[in-house]
Amino acid sequence: MSIDRDSHIVVTGGDGFLGNRLVKRFRDKGYARIFVPRHEEYDLRNVRHIARLYKRWRPHIVIHLAARVGGIGANMKYPGEYFYDNVMMGVQMMEYARQYKVKKFVAIGTICAYPKFAMVPFKEDDLWKGYPEETNAAYGMAKKMLLVQAQAYRAQYGFNAIYLLPVNLYGPGDNFHPEDSHVIPAIIRKCFEAIRQKKKEIILWGTGTATREFLYVDDCAEAILLAVEKYNGQEPVNIGTGIEMPIKEIAARIAQLTGFKGKIKWDKTKPDGQPRRCLDTSRAAKLFGFRAKTDLETGLQKTIDWYKNNPEKIRENKGRKG
Repeated sequence: MSIDRDSHIVVTGGDGFLGNRLVKRFRDKGYARIFVPRHEEYDLRNVRHIARLYKRWRPHIVIHLAARVGGIGANMKYPGEYFYDNVMMGVQMMEYARQYKVKKFVAIGTICAYPKFAMVPFKEDDLWKGYPEETNAAYGMAKKMLLVQAQAYRAQYGFNAIYLLPVNLYGPGDNFHPEDSHVIPAIIRKCFEAIRQKKKEIILWGTGTATREFLYVDDCAEAILLAVEKYNGQEPVNIGTGIEMPIKEIAARIAQLTGFKGKIKWDKTKPDGQPRRCLDTSRAAKLFGFRAKTDLETGLQKTIDWYKNNPEKIRENKGRKG
């Protein structure tokens, strides 16, 4: 399926961290007919709101970014909400896309869908070889249901739904809320608060030995755009850098870049989450030519500079509900 610049495109979550970048990227490439449903008008957990959205906007392409997201603590505290909200939004958005004969549906999954002890680097074919890490299993399984639905709808209805698996994102404009931010923004905030309050140490969760892979948010937006334009297959596709790093090393780099000279202590009574995370990104390179461009050092510096220069814009909102 080919798309053109006159396609009607709906981007759920298009006013969020990744969504803002993606919408801008599409507009920069000449796509003018983009609609971003706002949560105040469209609660994507409500089937009547979803039906109204499709009836009004009649999209050719739907990119479903909207999700209830958060860090380990939030996932442990609200597993039921994370499961319900993400399942209801995704399943209903895809079902109504089918009913309204949408030409292409782009489902955004999560690296949390992978088994806890998946072989590293994570290959898409290993998605079902075990259960996700317990602290975020509810979220991971909810998002993985979109892959089941996409493949089932393709088999029965010939519905063109693709499924992408981005790794952990970071960048300017991230969510820095202390309750549900992810690793990088959480550490950045702790470092600056310690500097401001003249504290000599910060405390981070876990042992610091777990590894993570991070993707700069603008690179992820580019990957999704390329997939929309070039990919129409049923196989899930990883989106990342293919580079893993221990949390301890990431924390040390952030401390250096923020100017925090105190001690980093690790609260080993708190969970590490998944032991290792690193993606095999060869499928994305082969199928639609995506390779990440932003190295971690550059991305961290841009994120830290944004945090320092935009105190009035630091997001205090919790994980989105669509």
